[in-house]
Amino acid sequence: MMMSRRRSTSSARSFMSCLISSVGGGGGGGGGGAAAAARVLFFASLVFAALSAREVEAAVRYYEWSVDYAFVSPDCVEKLAMAINGQVPGPRIDAVEGDTVVVKLTNNLPTEGVVIHWHGIRQFGTPYYDGAAAASQCPINSGETFTYTFVVDQAGTYFYHGHFGMQRSAGLYGSIIVSLPANKVEPFHYDEEISLLLSDWWHKSMYEQELGLHSIPPRYVGEPQSLLIEGRGKYNCSLDECSSSHYNCTVDECSTSPDCIPCWPSNPECDPHVIPVHPGKTYRLRLANVASLSALNFILEGHTMTVVMADGRYIEPFEVSNLDIYSGQSYCVLFNANRNPSRNYWAAINVRGRAPATPTGLAIVQYLPNSANLLPPSPAPVSPAWNDFAASLAQARKYVAKTGYGKVVPKRAAGRTLILLLTQNKIDGYIKWAVNNVSFVPPATPLMAAFKFNLNKISSPPDTPPNFDVSALPAATGNINASYGSGAYVFKLGETVDVIIQNGHNLNPDDSDLHPWHLHGHHFWVLGYGNGKFDSRRHSKSFNLINPPLRNTVPVFPFGWSAIRFVADNPGVWPFHCHVEEHFAMGMGVMFAEGVHQLPKLPSPTLGCGLTKPTHL
Repeated sequence: MMMSRRRSTSSARSFMSCLISSVGGGGGGGGGGAAAAARVLFFASLVFAALSAREVEAAVRYYEWSVDYAFVSPDCVEKLAMAINGQVPGPRIDAVEGDTVVVKLTNNLPTEGVVIHWHGIRQFGTPYYDGAAAASQCPINSGETFTYTFVVDQAGTYFYHGHFGMQRSAGLYGSIIVSLPANKVEPFHYDEEISLLLSDWWHKSMYEQELGLHSIPPRYVGEPQSLLIEGRGKYNCSLDECSSSHYNCTVDECSTSPDCIPCWPSNPECDPHVIPVHPGKTYRLRLANVASLSALNFILEGHTMTVVMADGRYIEPFEVSNLDIYSGQSYCVLFNANRNPSRNYWAAINVRGRAPATPTGLAIVQYLPNSANLLPPSPAPVSPAWNDFAASLAQARKYVAKTGYGKVVPKRAAGRTLILLLTQNKIDGYIKWAVNNVSFVPPATPLMAAFKFNLNKISSPPDTPPNFDVSALPAATGNINASYGSGAYVFKLGETVDVIIQNGHNLNPDDSDLHPWHLHGHHFWVLGYGNGKFDSRRHSKSFNLINPPLRNTVPVFPFGWSAIRFVADNPGVWPFHCHVEEHFAMGMGVMFAEGVHQLPKLPSPTLGCGLTKPTHL
């Protein structure tokens, strides 16, 4: 359920006054009444700035959601999934820049907690509603209701997803579309717009996936069975995954055969998604990749696309015939429906960066008034070779910020530089992913609360890795064994930070994965990419300090590096991690903390686990 209420932002000053008068010192950190008041005033100024920047009229977008299990068949194969209000993907959030989004979420999962992360939303002034377990809040327990409240301060294409365990792969995700207010105009023209959410899909449960990853030896469930466009795919029901299982059976048949896997090719739930277009019109196509594993390449058969936005930020337009979209990224492209109108066309996604074992995901571009059932006469579109990383790198380098839009990158050298080496390691026989030889383990106490209330000593991971050879096996460099850690990098509020994400070697010979890295609470400037080991003296000279794009997710190519810069100007604790869900679950992530003690009192519903239980506070 969604309701919208308009309210005037002229109440910004009264809201600030109310906040100052009603919020206490916030616990932890001491410093007396004056220090507490200063913290509240600082936080109030952040909220006031956000409110004052809005349009005269802003809306409150109110949603009520229930998270529960559901049987779904998005690719014709029935599977137990996590659904919001019975839907996979979940309900779409539509808002206007400056609106407040309120989501009242009830966890009706009988056996597990849940959180929702609002991917790409900065949460400026509301870091406790970022929805990251172990960072910003405790998981919402079964039977409990939690209300997220935040401002969408930047128009763009975003999405939300579960951020506890591997719940994203269970179907817990949906779209967020933030439009410009009436007094602003896009720097490009189009007639209508379309939104597509792209994802991958397994037939095995998230529990089998996660347990397999944490087993000795690991029991990998394999590549996804299907790729979904707007929650729909088409699995070949004639294929048997196991000799003991069979498809092409009805629910009644499965009730008498425990090995049966229901698969119904005629199920309308897995009919291809249809994209109706009017010949001659120009369309804005919003694309977002919420896949748990797969980097994707998107193709509109026979059409050229003009890329105009990336991760909610304007870029200098450029044309593509196919578009790489890494997990966690979103784009806006323009295309003209100018092809032969007597037929329909394919919209397609293929896997990039991994040896293809998943069929092409397909949707139908319906040229009206053709029937939606008129299948395109051509075969499924083919993407560039899955391991053509030179082509992917060349495309990634085409993104530059549109002149006159967005923040200008700080030109001066960063106050702090991190070099994060990504490796596959072993800990006590378990295969893990690590950053500078530390494999992240989510702590029982959310780090934001741990900092705020000084609950325990929080370690700081190393800023740089030990000596390493990018092309050498971990065993040859002494990096085969890592250690567990739950610490955080702490930055001064307002500090400029450079991060070099250096891709290393997996445990297998000549093997290095593609890793898309996502930062919560910020957009960052992508300064550059390169192959091999990063050399500061040589490679920093090639950084783009003129018009680097602002992003929230950046790919790190095999045996290569990516350089980003951001300003630590958003008080809170923010995950920075590989957006491949399996990799983050196995330790490939870090936490960034900045200005936590500037925050006022943390909302009590975000607490209640670990050392934030009432017996400890």
